Amino acid sequence: MSKLNIRFILKMLGFLLIIETFFMLLSTVVAFCYKGEDTIYLFACSLFTLMIGLIFVFIGRNADEHKAGKKEGAITVTLTWIVFSFFGMLPYYTSGAIPSVTDAFFETMSGFTTTGATILTDIEAMPEGLLFWRSITQWQGGMGMIVLTLAILPMLGGGATQLFDAESTGVSHDKFLPRATQVAKRLWSLYFGITMILVFLLWIGPMSLFDAVCHAFTTMATGGYSTKQDSIAYFHSPYVDYVVSIFMFIGALNFSLIYFLFKGKWKRFFYDEELRAFFYTVLGSVAIVTVALLVTGWGTGLESSFRTALFQVTTLITTTGFTSENYVLWGPFFWAFFLLLMLFCGCAGSTSGGMKMIRALILGKSTINEFKKYSHPKAVLAVRVNNHAVSPDVVSKVLAFVVIYIFLLLSSSLLFTAFGMGFVESLSASVTCMSNTGPGLGELGPAGSFAEVPCFVKWCLSFLMMTGRLELFTVISILTPGFWK
Repeated sequence: MSKLNIRFILKMLGFLLIIETFFMLLSTVVAFCYKGEDTIYLFACSLFTLMIGLIFVFIGRNADEHKAGKKEGAITVTLTWIVFSFFGMLPYYTSGAIPSVTDAFFETMSGFTTTGATILTDIEAMPEGLLFWRSITQWQGGMGMIVLTLAILPMLGGGATQLFDAESTGVSHDKFLPRATQVAKRLWSLYFGITMILVFLLWIGPMSLFDAVCHAFTTMATGGYSTKQDSIAYFHSPYVDYVVSIFMFIGALNFSLIYFLFKGKWKRFFYDEELRAFFYTVLGSVAIVTVALLVTGWGTGLESSFRTALFQVTTLITTTGFTSENYVLWGPFFWAFFLLLMLFCGCAGSTSGGMKMIRALILGKSTINEFKKYSHPKAVLAVRVNNHAVSPDVVSKVLAFVVIYIFLLLSSSLLFTAFGMGFVESLSASVTCMSNTGPGLGELGPAGSFAEVPCFVKWCLSFLMMTGRLELFTVISILTPGFWK
């Protein structure tokens, strides 16, 4: 058995915490500018985070990066989300803004995993520094904290690829450059650039600069944290609805394809099967919800119904979780329809959660092939995506992923009912946290929060958020005895 490279793991965690200190200090500056009482707490937590990060780097200073394998990558990535959530919760807890350790950890894990589920019942009572910190945790988690580190620290060498593979989402990773660090730099530059464009567009609308920055962070991250208790509905602006809808859609696209589009390779962008499947799914879903709103009387006109449908479909299928209406009031048809949208969600290589559209595509084509084989038993039929045959191993992995995903949803829902939660709340909580969507149904809908959820269930939901964000296999493999042999 090869020896676990603990020094490499500690070194990586140390570098990540040092980078995290920068974002915490940035939040401290915002708190200072608004003369908030949270300034001292953010600053103190920044120093503590920096100190622990430096200690980890010192311990792992002689680590051999080239001996870091998939095992080290999986452990590092999983620990990153746990460690970041622990240090990230400290400003909430020490300032008294969230006096419960369970609630503070839940809120932070929800931020870093871009889930958007919240325990807060009066968001606007939070000081600006903590609101900024809350938003920027989602922005970091959107593109991935490991990818951020690879973009900034190219000296990682051989370990970079293992970390990139462990943290990146999707069936396969489209490395358009030979080195993982180069890919990370391009993706983060693109992510930052699009975010700044969105900041400007929201700022020239009804939002203040502070609100524009915070909402741009959480929109591009498809996270859904807002500075307002009523979320996007607070602004009562069709302009904001349309702009946010467009950029939520962009956030759910494969950023590698967006990179190709900016490089002039537009055919690779527009002819991608997953992107087209996602676009037509959104288009069809918007049409269905628009008609349903008009038929049921919840719509007040064609344009208003279309805008409401566009926003709600986009925010849920991209797993963002902003709200412009309380869809819980619309009835069971909308509940069931929206739960389905939360499952497969956006594209691989995006900031969105869920099973990803590429898996739905492969699963659908594999199912069609099985029907064809029933009529033609000797036929050899391959699953093809973008004119390339998908290997049987990938198809098997997709099937296994879907089975495990559904099993976790059902088993966790059953467990939550044992703790007194209603069936609708239990199922929607499992779906929304596994898919990193945010609001659920019933008391957990857009007008509610997770504040009254039992403490044990909150810890379970935090685990589901992390597991869903890392797409099951990374986290679950660590829990198997075979991983440590």
